[in-house]
Amino acid sequence: MVERTAENVKIIEKRTLYKKFFRVEEYFFEYPRFDGTMSPVISREVMERGDAVSILLYDPDLDKVVLIEEFRAGVFAAKDYPWVIECAAGIIDEGETPEQVAVREAKEETGCDVLDLEPVIEYYSSPGGISEKLYVFCGRIDSTKVPEFAGLSEESEDIRVLTISADEAIQLLFDGKLNNASIVIAMQWFAMNRDKLRQKWANK
Repeated sequence: MVERTAENVKIIEKRTLYKKFFRVEEYFFEYPRFDGTMSPVISREVMERGDAVSILLYDPDLDKVVLIEEFRAGVFAAKDYPWVIECAAGIIDEGETPEQVAVREAKEETGCDVLDLEPVIEYYSSPGGISEKLYVFCGRIDSTKVPEFAGLSEESEDIRVLTISADEAIQLLFDGKLNNASIVIAMQWFAMNRDKLRQKWANK
């Protein structure tokens, strides 16, 4: 009987198939099966892009949420409307913590300073073929001076900043207007925890 542990997964070979902004690796490995035997050698392609952070921005004093809208090439390639409503988000660079990235991306993509940070969840965006783990936060902000547009020109970002009531934001979720995992998860959490957040953060 072979114990099912990560240490008992045997990598036979690993090949880099593609390397640019993303990297694609092909793994050949054996792993412990549920019946206690080892699997035959199988191959799987994995996209490596690093881990990322998403942050839902909330002003508890005005009960408003700040979101962004941005052109997304993947959605365009899928032949859907490519301007997507999202939370501010970004990739974690070497040496950064998820919390630092949440604060940085909020400032770069919405102009907001994060005054408090609440962890929501950590999850794998597509565990069958992508190594990325996403860290989701909710951040307390002051929404009174949010710009209409934001983003870094050196990263070719063209971002529209949306400041809407919490009720409107939750209704977008209920109406199926949100179509990416991080904002759906964040808004579901927010809908369940909004009152607790207001009690914790309002007039702080």
